[in-house]
Amino acid sequence: MAKKIVIIGSGFAGLWTAIGAKRVIDLNRNLLSDQDIEVLVIAPEPKLVIRPRLYESNAANMSAPLGELFAATGVRFTQGIVHAIQTEKKKIEMINMAGVSSILSYDKLVLAAGSRLVRPEVPGLRDHAFSIDTIQEASTLEAHLRHLAALPPTQARNTVVICGGGFTGVELATELPRRLRAILGLDTKVRVIIVERSDVIGPSLGENVRPIITKALEDVEVEVKLGTTIKSVDARGIVTTEGERIETLSVVWTAGMEATPLTKQIPGEKDSMGRLIVDRNLRVPSSTDIFATGDAASALTDNEGNYTIMSCQHAIPLGRISGYNVAADLLKLELRPYEQPNYETCLDLGAWGSVITWGWQRRVMKSGATVKEAKEFVNRILIYPPTTAAKAFAFSDPDWVSPTTKTYLDPVQN
Repeated sequence: MAKKIVIIGSGFAGLWTAIGAKRVIDLNRNLLSDQDIEVLVIAPEPKLVIRPRLYESNAANMSAPLGELFAATGVRFTQGIVHAIQTEKKKIEMINMAGVSSILSYDKLVLAAGSRLVRPEVPGLRDHAFSIDTIQEASTLEAHLRHLAALPPTQARNTVVICGGGFTGVELATELPRRLRAILGLDTKVRVIIVERSDVIGPSLGENVRPIITKALEDVEVEVKLGTTIKSVDARGIVTTEGERIETLSVVWTAGMEATPLTKQIPGEKDSMGRLIVDRNLRVPSSTDIFATGDAASALTDNEGNYTIMSCQHAIPLGRISGYNVAADLLKLELRPYEQPNYETCLDLGAWGSVITWGWQRRVMKSGATVKEAKEFVNRILIYPPTTAAKAFAFSDPDWVSPTTKTYLDPVQN
């Protein structure tokens, strides 16, 4: 009977775990004797959602099909949603898209089910606010914005409030003024407002890049209200915790992320975002047949105490290592520790341009309109999966390096 590696999730980490595992298996066929190893991915759809692009327009098309790539690389796909993990029995419970439940066993499990937006119990938030956490939610927001053109011109119609001034909030806010003018008319006075709980914009992005973000927000005419958040939302506006009312028909919540709830079903230490704290091989210490990767894992990136963040920049390399290690574990090969000491940030700032930073201190390397090409390269090319098995296997190699990436992003090369 074939041994089975089950991977929950087809996001960046899940995709590269699956293909990386198949690569290791194929390279070590001589160790299998008469027993094969099956690699199975379980996800709601055989597609990769390009989640970093959901702040852009045309969100409905921000995905890449994976069916043909899985078939070409020998990865088996099962459509469904996992709702229970029985770690002691090494089984999972899932429901397929017809609502039929089933139980699957595994020899090794990789949790790569990602993360989701935190939605706090703010009065009216669930009924009246939008988000861009999923393709469906981003598409719903886009349809709403387009519908605004059919409404009478009012201040509420022309105003968008974004709650959260982190990475996603800033990218969406700087993108919105030109999108709104394209919908409502180039001469329309639009108002985009970021409401941020912290006393600074981009609290997690650091002091070095903050002046550039502030300059970009000013230039594209985005207002920022710091040290406050949304107290309540209704059909016509919001009230902040400072007591200010802002009339708006469009409220977007972007504040806060948490790991997939499936992490709660796996014994082990979690961080403040619910991520499983894994060892350097991405194994869950309390469940040795389970690895966690991507947004479901909290992993050390180096020996300086830095941990992964919820970003495809970490999810892709995490997937390469978890794929290598889960297969190597079954084949009794030496595992490879995850490390990613170099950290880059490429932040879109709408019509103003982009900014690239280097290192965990986010030293600014380049910024402005000329950097927009680099951000578009990341969004439109770099993070999309290859179309052939050969390229996919090459990209899944933990030692993969792209000269093209260096041309755009490596400060040593520029």
